[in-house]
Amino acid sequence: MADDGKTQTTTTTLWPLPKFHFLVKWADEQLSFREVSGLNVETTPIEYRAGDSKEFSVVKMPGLIKVGNVSMKKGVFKSDNKFWDWFNQIKMNTIERKPVTISLLDEEGNPTMTWTLKNAFPIKITATDLKADGNEAAIESIDIAYEGLTIANG
Repeated sequence: MADDGKTQTTTTTLWPLPKFHFLVKWADEQLSFREVSGLNVETTPIEYRAGDSKEFSVVKMPGLIKVGNVSMKKGVFKSDNKFWDWFNQIKMNTIERKPVTISLLDEEGNPTMTWTLKNAFPIKITATDLKADGNEAAIESIDIAYEGLTIANG
């Protein structure tokens, strides 16, 4: 018999977590975002085959770990230049790198899963598009590069 949800407790793991309640911190500063995407990590396989191998195929081994860039979108607010202030600090091969923490929250606002980006810095800002006949909120985005990703639960 399928669970109808009437008796579900917080210790039950039958339902996946919703993704709409999350928190983002840049160093010690909390920022509100509409969307966060690009939390991914992969390894590039190394292919190897010895000339005297009896197998006529390569052996694949895990290689270097590579992380993608994270994109964050938020509404444009009057006198809010946090994206631009951070981006404008870029000088020749120097930028303030910050830890960025993204937490998926439960109903009480407690972190259930946390992604921490190591040595993050901005690489691209996209300002909102403007439309004379538009009827939506102004949204800007920032792309962030980083050097490592750690994940923690609970």
